[in-house]
Amino acid sequence: MPSINDFRTYAFDRARVEAAGRNIGSRVYWKLYAIENLLRVLVHSVLTAQAGANWWTVAVEPKLRQQVANRMKEYTSRPWHSTPGKHDVYYTFLSDLSKIITVNSHLFKPIIPDIDQWIARIEQVRLPRNIVGHMNWPSTTDRQRIDVCHADLQQLVQHLASQGVTLSAP
Repeated sequence: MPSINDFRTYAFDRARVEAAGRNIGSRVYWKLYAIENLLRVLVHSVLTAQAGANWWTVAVEPKLRQQVANRMKEYTSRPWHSTPGKHDVYYTFLSDLSKIITVNSHLFKPIIPDIDQWIARIEQVRLPRNIVGHMNWPSTTDRQRIDVCHADLQQLVQHLASQGVTLSAP
């Protein structure tokens, strides 16, 4: 099978656009989905353990809480659409998760001692995530960053589970 390339570098061909979309979906998008949702679970689990069940109001800055409340209102005003989830954390973006972890890094360090390195990893995939999320073609380097972050996050989750850390989806 020939390699799939960015359709924008060729004369327009509908089949190339669809092939590019299938390629990005099967090679990259699902990893970003896993990264964001695993981070949501980690944030929820760690902050629940460290700050309590009402961690959202305790650990998240008011400005972000208001932005998320506005996002939630947008969904509730259109009940015919699916919603991201029941908990506020599902209305956060990758950049929001990075901010929450950064502000609360002191609560993450007892459980994830290298949390500062994890914040840097998240920041390395934030822009490539936006490229893919907005249906554009990531560079080879960006795809590799996503691959590494995904693999490393899988290992972190497995390590935490082996250490007895309870991970739960909100």
